[in-house]
Amino acid sequence: MIHRKEQSYRTVFSLIHGFILILALLVHSAQASDQLEEGYVKSTLGLYDIATFDVYADQQTVHLIAGGRQSQNDAALILRYQRSVDGGRNWTTPSTVSAPLPAINAKRGNDIQLAVHGDRIVALMQGKTDLPGIGPMICLYSEDSGITWKNGANPAKDNDGSQAHIDLIADKAGVFHAVWLEDPEENGYQSLRYSRSEDGGKSWSQPKTIEDSTCSCCWNTIVNSPLDHLNVLYRNMSPRDMAMIRSTDHGSTWQPLGAVGDFKWQLNGCPHVGGSAGYVTREATHWLHSLVWTGIPGKVGLYHLVSSDHGSTWSTPSRLSATGMNGAIAHHGRHTIAAWNEINPSGMSVSLAIAENDGATWSEPIQLTPGENAATQPRLVATTNGVLTVWTEKPAKQTSQLAWKLIEPGKKVNP
Repeated sequence: MIHRKEQSYRTVFSLIHGFILILALLVHSAQASDQLEEGYVKSTLGLYDIATFDVYADQQTVHLIAGGRQSQNDAALILRYQRSVDGGRNWTTPSTVSAPLPAINAKRGNDIQLAVHGDRIVALMQGKTDLPGIGPMICLYSEDSGITWKNGANPAKDNDGSQAHIDLIADKAGVFHAVWLEDPEENGYQSLRYSRSEDGGKSWSQPKTIEDSTCSCCWNTIVNSPLDHLNVLYRNMSPRDMAMIRSTDHGSTWQPLGAVGDFKWQLNGCPHVGGSAGYVTREATHWLHSLVWTGIPGKVGLYHLVSSDHGSTWSTPSRLSATGMNGAIAHHGRHTIAAWNEINPSGMSVSLAIAENDGATWSEPIQLTPGENAATQPRLVATTNGVLTVWTEKPAKQTSQLAWKLIEPGKKVNP
């Protein structure tokens, strides 16, 4: 027989337990509602903050790597990796990259870079030295879809040098191609360098200079065409317009193609803004789309251009935003999607626009984030599910975190 006092205790305990469960459900529901109202997902992948990231799509699987501090008092970055097999709707639990890792210099605008082919993953980033912004490239690779990681060779071959503003892709055959900025001859200005790896990042070809002089602090973009040709979009030295260079023999030789947006912008300095490029095939034509930014007086803004001959000639630049920069472009079906940073009175937001006719006309921009969230430098990757938009943001008095939203063209995009 249960004593009455004990029964009363159990009744009170049950009521308290039920109240706690209801309160937890209300809190979870409120958080879910807030996230739904905000319209996107945010995470630090279990870190204190996020300093750098990259995202890469290999068929339907999206891979994401990010670097950040583990606690407020840490100076060194650690890396976390996760992937999604359904285009960004659901993700694996973030795992810590296990390979021995020297100090990392990567940050937004000089981000860690990721490329994937099947089970092989390669990550490149700039290392840190005692001199600010100076450090050699670090290579990590995985042969088991990110379960374990190992240290690969430096594509630049010079661990005493400084290599930055890296980009990386994997072609259809699983060859990894890397470009970066470096001054190996100590000329006092940066050159655009290239190397390739046929063994998943373990070793790299002898690096070569493919452009003698470039802007020193703008990121580069390398893309692989449907014909398996390589195109690199970079910012030129003079004028300070974006330019393109192409290889039709897997990186053995390179041919300069000239300006992408011939603004003739003369600048004795670095704007710290690169561009974006991507291919889409319509019937028998391979269209190469690009977003570029210029600061030339009277024409400042973010522009879209398209080429039907792999970058040899371009359409007249079409301005998407006079106050936009840091653009990214991707494609899904018949839709072209552009995302960028928009400068507005309350701060920096992420905006997005969609075109259905190869970029001839664009929808009105949609603001995805409030300006006070200080969102920056969105990245786009496309799968059959849609286009995943990923960025970092740092609202006042909060740490920097990742944010992402899956865009499904044809459906209404809620800000």
